[in-house]
This record gives sequence, structure tokens and C-alpha cells, in this order.
Amino acid sequence: METTAADVHIGLGPTPPGFQAMLPPAFDSVEEERLHRKQELAAAFRLFGKLGFSEGVAGHITARDPENPEWFWVNPFGMSFSQIKVSDLILVDHAGNVVEGRRPVNRAAFCIHSEVHKARPDAVAAAHAHSLHGKAFATLRRHLSPITQDACAFFEDHGLYEDFRGVVNDTEEGRRIGVALGGHKAVVLANHGLLTVGQTVAEAAWWFVTMERSCQAQLLAMAAGHPHEIDRETALQVREQIGSPLSGWFQFRPMWDRITEEQPDLFD
Repeated sequence: METTAADVHIGLGPTPPGFQAMLPPAFDSVEEERLHRKQELAAAFRLFGKLGFSEGVAGHITARDPENPEWFWVNPFGMSFSQIKVSDLILVDHAGNVVEGRRPVNRAAFCIHSEVHKARPDAVAAAHAHSLHGKAFATLRRHLSPITQDACAFFEDHGLYEDFRGVVNDTEEGRRIGVALGGHKAVVLANHGLLTVGQTVAEAAWWFVTMERSCQAQLLAMAAGHPHEIDRETALQVREQIGSPLSGWFQFRPMWDRITEEQPDLFD
């Protein structure tokens, strides 16, 4: 049976004849796939910068190398998210050696992401930043509640890491974060912030954006009163509709279109 656009994207309304559903691209070579991942990575950094997710030198997004899956591409240490280009990205191997690139890498980035990628071989990308509402919510040491439609994407699909021990300087803490993440799309890092993963860079970046906003919504609702939770059956149904890897990838498309048109130098 032929897959229709509606089968691929739940929520899609009437479509014109011949409409082709948008799907993640396929590649004819490792080189093409590597370039695409690096382009999405640079775009994600620019978006994080635009959305105010940067905090000094903190924060990192990683993408596995398609040829060497134990290696990953990451941002240079101390470079503004808003200035990162494809050519600035650093390739790091499983032992923490810089394989390609001209600048150093944040030690915490390696300690966290190397272990997260090791724990989750299905995750192509991981995103972590010290965004304002994410780190504020993380001080509560609790899970997100299903109080909005968007928050349902994370219902029973995010972990909680409660063992904050300061700046991450060793891979053992990264391993524990990977355990707390489990098979979920995200984890709240107590007194620290948020971390999300995805089968594409776009997916991981979108989960971070919408989780940060869901934290903001819950903080606002809690400050105003006692928010009512969506019932479990409905929350799970909504998660199936908006919380899949394909949905995460697709919801990043408008942001990709916007940032690549506004800042085409990110491709350099």
C-alpha cells in the first residue's frame, strides 16, 4: 500500500493532487550525509543563539559522524552560537581526541555527549544548553507535567537526573546522565538544565526548543495557580501524534527555513 502524506504527518489536512509528504532526506554517499548533518548542526546553533539559549561558554549540540559512529561533531569551546559556521565544527573521537578542527572542545561536552551517544546508539544527535526556563525548572527536581498539548510530547518520555555534582568533568557522570536518560527523548538535569536527543539533528534541536518552552509554560502556570493536568489516556494519545521522531524532524522545518534564509553564511 502506498504511504500517503496523511499517514506520515498526523494532523495534515486536505492536500492538493500529487502532494509529496516531506521526509528526512536519503543520501547517496557518506560525504553527502556528513555535510547535511553539519549543516543542520550549524543551523541549530544559530537558532539557539537567536532564541537566547547561550550562557557564556556553556552548551553544546553534537552529531554522530555517519562514517565513524563513535565520533561526533561539536561546537568549538568559547565560540558564540550565533557565529558558528559549518567550517568551525570540531570532530572528536571516542577517546576525546580532536580528529578535525582548529579549536579546543568543552570538556563537559565530551564527558556528557560521549557517554550519551554510547548509551543511545539510536541517537544521532544530542542537545544541551543552559536556557533560562530549563535551568529554572531543573531546580524543582521534577518531571514536566502534561498541562499543555506541547508538553504531552514528553509525557512519560523524559528522565530526571537528580545527582548534581557541579560542572561535569568526568565521563562517569556522563554515564549516569545516560542512565537517567534511558530510552527517552529528553532528561531534566537537576540544578543544571535540559538535554534532548534525536535520530536527526533537527529532531534533537526541536525537542530542546519545545521542552524549554514547556518548562516556561509550567513555571508560569504554577506561579499563577494550580494548573490542571491532562488525563493520562489523552496525554499518551497526544504524544503519539506530536512526539515521534518524524514529528520532531518535521516541526523543525520552519525554523530551518527561517534561519538558513536569514543567515546563509552558516553554510560556509
